[in-house]
Amino acid sequence: MIKKYRDLFNSEFTPEKYKDVHQQLLEKSGVEIGFRLSESPIFLPKSFQEKLLDASNSIIKQVKKMSSEDLDKAIPDNCRVPNDTSKPHFLAIDFGICKNNEGEIVPQLIELQAFPTLYAFQKVYDDIVTEVYPFLKEVKNPPSKSDYADILKDVIVGDENPENVILLEIYPEKQKTAVDFALTEKFLGIKTVCLTKIKKEGKKLFYENEGKLIPINRIYNRVIFDELENLPDLKTEFDFREEVDVKWITHPNWFFKISKYILPKLEHAYIPKSYFLNQFPSDENLENFVLKPLFSFAGAGVNLNPTQEVINKILDKENYILQRKVTYEPLFRDINGEFSKAEIRLLYLWKEDEAEPILMDNLVRMTKAAMVNVDFNKKDAIWIGSSNAFFG
Repeated sequence: MIKKYRDLFNSEFTPEKYKDVHQQLLEKSGVEIGFRLSESPIFLPKSFQEKLLDASNSIIKQVKKMSSEDLDKAIPDNCRVPNDTSKPHFLAIDFGICKNNEGEIVPQLIELQAFPTLYAFQKVYDDIVTEVYPFLKEVKNPPSKSDYADILKDVIVGDENPENVILLEIYPEKQKTAVDFALTEKFLGIKTVCLTKIKKEGKKLFYENEGKLIPINRIYNRVIFDELENLPDLKTEFDFREEVDVKWITHPNWFFKISKYILPKLEHAYIPKSYFLNQFPSDENLENFVLKPLFSFAGAGVNLNPTQEVINKILDKENYILQRKVTYEPLFRDINGEFSKAEIRLLYLWKEDEAEPILMDNLVRMTKAAMVNVDFNKKDAIWIGSSNAFFG
């Protein structure tokens, strides 16, 4: 959207530079990236950034006004974890980059979550892209890497010895985001531990390191709790629903509370109208809406063109929403003259003693497909996959 930087990037782009970005990420993390990186960042004007921030600030304000009783209703009874907290440590807000009826390019809220994402990876990636394309230093995203790491450490590790803090995931080596786990370990000095390796004695949890049992005092949780039921052969000593002596970063209940569950409750010019499926008004046209399950990840279960026949077969309608369709605008020109669409995720960290979360970075997903997800693209397409945005 900023012609100066788009033209400059496209003129400087080479496949060798793209490979260089990959190679530097591999050298810094020691792990192959499990998802596709776009060849290009996107360039957005400050006026669009202001729209993003206006919408995000409104969302945060509305979330803070929601009662704990109302938010608690989002948590499935079989997924409720003890010792909940008053607010989450993470907030990720996703906006599609769209065109409205007046022809203006505007953000449109797609979803939001109080669950961690690629915080460590994204900062390292931003820095590498800026090194490979030095002109990007003019529009580099703050904060600096050292400040970024300090804030991340303050939220995740706090006053604990990093040895007593773990990143928890299920089969972490098999996850597409394993590169982020490796970089998080380097940022924070903590270990990544599989849920199946956790030891439990009374209310205390432990992990083994070099033959010793190490007490776990804080858990940087990357396990999506409700997905565990899809692993029937999983054997663990520790069940999330048990009362244990640990501090969750962030508490698993927030995955449900700040989710598609609150979309029907939010109002703003850049928030498409949403309804719970069991409350969909008769005067609305189904053709104008997308069907989404409340709790899913990476686009799973989304139906772009739901029919009444599909709706009628859904028994648990309270666990779905219908969200008004938005049109992603193909704005981002590749070196072949073709255009990609994109959505942008704003990454916030929320310190426990702070009234407002801190905007740390952004993550962009680019596509030429109907769904903006790195898994829904043609193999030979370019300017698709995970990236970032620079504002100028």
